[in-house]
Amino acid sequence: MKTVTIYTDGACSGNPGPGGWGAILEWNGIEKEISGGEAETTNNRMELTGVIRALSMLKEACIVELYSDSKYVIDALEKGWVYGWKKKGWIKSDKKPALNVDLWEQLLILVAKHDVRYHWVKGHAANPKNNRCDELAVAESRKFL
Repeated sequence: MKTVTIYTDGACSGNPGPGGWGAILEWNGIEKEISGGEAETTNNRMELTGVIRALSMLKEACIVELYSDSKYVIDALEKGWVYGWKKKGWIKSDKKPALNVDLWEQLLILVAKHDVRYHWVKGHAANPKNNRCDELAVAESRKFL
């Protein structure tokens, strides 16, 4: 299987408010940047959308090294919380409904196709690729201001 490295980030001006997402896909020395946004959204929806859109670009099963500064996304997947939410009818351990179910359902389908390895990175720090994804996400969110 090919190994693809993906960096993603989401941004929102206000929460909810105008938002954007950015992603960088790397394979075999080639880099591709993608980004998008929505007029009315949340930061977590943009974080999820960045991962979904990046994984959707892959044409075959891959080993994916996924880097994100979103604890929401990384912890829910790596620690398996999202699978528990789904099993309980999208109810979290605190008995509250899980948010963004529509996006989690899309993401779980994509994650199942690949061997995904999760990496949390500190946001707005010394990771140039994460910082670039943030720039892409913020630029997209500003299109709606």
